[in-house]
Amino acid sequence: MSLLGWVGTLAACCTTFAFVPQIVKIRRQGGDDLSYAMLSFYLTGILLWLAYGLLLHAAAVIWANAATAFLVAVAIVLKATHPSRAARKRAALQAAADAAETTASSKFVAPIAS
Repeated sequence: MSLLGWVGTLAACCTTFAFVPQIVKIRRQGGDDLSYAMLSFYLTGILLWLAYGLLLHAAAVIWANAATAFLVAVAIVLKATHPSRAARKRAALQAAADAAETTASSKFVAPIAS
């Protein structure tokens, strides 16, 4: 492989795998820090680079952008399905409050009049 090929492959690996820590962060902490607009524009750009690579028959451009498009799609799905820590905490507090309210109201049931 020529120097140009090595540089292109290394660049493709760096830009593709740079998105992996973001996916880990979304999975652990939620995706509130990322907007759907940014992810959509990013995915659009990646898909356009993929089309460009396909038109040029440039293998490194094709595989790098296909992999990155997959990672961005995973990020979008994770953002939609993994709430942030704050949202999970609010939901847990609300569930605890609801359970306490249900328990408290069941203790004070009025007797049935005959």
